[in-house]
Amino acid sequence: MTNPPGILISAPSSGTGKTTVMLGLLRAFSDDGLKVQPFKSGPDYIDPAFHRAAARRASYNLDTWAMSPDLLDTINAEAGNANLVISEGSMGLYDGVATKGETAFGTSAQTAKRMGWPVVLVIDVSGQAQSAAASALGFKAYDPDLPFAGVILNRVASPRHERLARLGMEQAGVKVLGCLPRRGDLALPERHLGLIQAVEHPDLETAIAGYADFLRENVDLEAIKAAAASSSQSGTGKLPLPPAQKIAMAQDAAFSFTYPHLLEGWRRAGAEISPFSPLNDEAPAPDADLVWLPGGYPELHAGKLAAAQNFMSSLRLHAATKSVHGECGGYMALGKTLIDKQGAPHKMAGLLGLVTSYEKRKFHLGYRRAELLQTMLGFKTGAALRGHEFHYSSILEETDAPLANVFDADGNPVPETGAKRGHVSGTFFHLIAEATE
Repeated sequence: MTNPPGILISAPSSGTGKTTVMLGLLRAFSDDGLKVQPFKSGPDYIDPAFHRAAARRASYNLDTWAMSPDLLDTINAEAGNANLVISEGSMGLYDGVATKGETAFGTSAQTAKRMGWPVVLVIDVSGQAQSAAASALGFKAYDPDLPFAGVILNRVASPRHERLARLGMEQAGVKVLGCLPRRGDLALPERHLGLIQAVEHPDLETAIAGYADFLRENVDLEAIKAAAASSSQSGTGKLPLPPAQKIAMAQDAAFSFTYPHLLEGWRRAGAEISPFSPLNDEAPAPDADLVWLPGGYPELHAGKLAAAQNFMSSLRLHAATKSVHGECGGYMALGKTLIDKQGAPHKMAGLLGLVTSYEKRKFHLGYRRAELLQTMLGFKTGAALRGHEFHYSSILEETDAPLANVFDADGNPVPETGAKRGHVSGTFFHLIAEATE
């Protein structure tokens, strides 16, 4: 099986403008009549929603650390009838985790090599000119086996600046695929976990249309399309199976972080997923087998959640006889108290003995491997799961039995073990896939 040709948009580091380039390319090619399949390399649950808005097609994560090779190829097969694949990298091109004797693992470069996609590197050339070519050349030469399509120069200050930067790239033998003039209105709004959610953008459609026009004016779209390539690998497995038949899924500005490949796998296996909004004081479907509270931003809405008594009482009633699970923000909402950044405490569901605080922010970031000490979501005791943790909250109190022994990507234990009480479980890590080894 030959997969559609693709490219991977990456950069030397975060903050260079690769997401706006990604969104502009997705919409520009889509407006040209192409079926464009977006992907996100690495553990990110915010960007795929932006991709979907731009491409008008679901976007999926590809994660070379958390996913088995067969799952990677199975998700890649979602490109199916697409004409072109565009994947967005995470962080810098070679940034990953040091493990298994490798210098980088779980990187965007590994995704590109696995899928056969040439890399388009977005370089911020502000404050430099010909010197940017040395950086580009280093990224190109760092891994000679990595297919490299060329660069897009971002934040170019003037025609003279562009000439000098292009001269350096020409001397280094690096192809320039576009030059983007500096514009302050191209930045997407951000908060402490990165971008705001797509549903919160004040006018996302207008912004994406503007990115597409800007890319069309300043990037060689035909050269990018011509550079696309792919491998012939194809998956033979299935997407993850659902943890229950009827799942009530919290879905609003406080709870929205769920990996798209999980939801798609659950639906294809016949699960019924019914959304509800805790912020609107809605109750989960009474006939649900499982209530799932995803991650999100409950800390920004703690007062409103605490006042949502219909939601809270219905959740407690469900938990008396049937399963409830929370990830990260959902885990905090299942606890006793959430303390906001001003130090004000807010009463949560009280289904777990968890007290969390944002008053003194502490950064928790990284891949997680969890070896279950208790059953969870259809996984048996002893099962190993892979996921990712990304939050700023601190645990002040947790009185329940640990759910799992949890380790980082290098095998070091981490203290955030999750918890379980009765039918209720919660974790700080976001589930990506069951571990295969």
